[in-house]
Amino acid sequence: MAATLLKERLEGRQPQLGIVLGSGLGRLADAIQDPLVIPYASLPGFPVSTAMGHKGNFIVGTLSGKMVIAMQGRIHFYEGYGMDMVVLPIRVMILIGIQKLIVSNAAGGINLSFRVGDLMIIQDHINLLPNPLIGPNIEEIGPRFPDMTRPYDPSLIRMALHIGAEIGISLQHGVYVGGTGPSYETPAEYKYFRTIGGDAVGMSTIPEVIVARHAGVPVFGISVITNEAHDDYAEDYENDGDDVVKAANAAADKMTRLISIMIERM
Repeated sequence: MAATLLKERLEGRQPQLGIVLGSGLGRLADAIQDPLVIPYASLPGFPVSTAMGHKGNFIVGTLSGKMVIAMQGRIHFYEGYGMDMVVLPIRVMILIGIQKLIVSNAAGGINLSFRVGDLMIIQDHINLLPNPLIGPNIEEIGPRFPDMTRPYDPSLIRMALHIGAEIGISLQHGVYVGGTGPSYETPAEYKYFRTIGGDAVGMSTIPEVIVARHAGVPVFGISVITNEAHDDYAEDYENDGDDVVKAANAAADKMTRLISIMIERM
């Protein structure tokens, strides 16, 4: 029902790309031309984003010559929604016909070489959230046991690295660890995640990627490193949500430039 209603609200527009804008990264929506704003709250039965820095709108319009639909804020498991509701916006975008999905997030840098403000291309992930495909399989969308060998599209990763080198934006790359939140991780957990191969940690994204890959939609993922997630903090150090949003906002311009050029070349 939500997909049918959303399609009616698009006024004949057909988005080619879906974009998920994470914490503090909603400014990319400002670059969308001739925007049509559709609040999540205006769609019956649709979850409403309550997280800091998430406005809770679909923005439909033109970006770099392509028709896109952007989620200005996502739905998180920690907000109390079931996983079916967390991924509902992604499934709706798939049902209205997107061909590729770009996901972004704010993340803590587990890798000791990462610094606040770095952009990390997500090459793979480690999922510590409930899998959104648990339950009856939706056969018309995808198979019961979808392959996850390449959850993030290698050709899109190569494109991003090439563009980054071309325009002088330094890009990290690595493995994203997704946990439930909403509490920030302990120093011992950061050390554990680093030991098992994680480079950055957050509270989202992976369920969205799983349902996109279930439907055969290629995915590109990128994280803004908003804090150094180490295990050697000073005694008075505290992780702060406001600081995370500020750091994400500070990196938004270079992420907007990178993704805008990527979309132009897709």
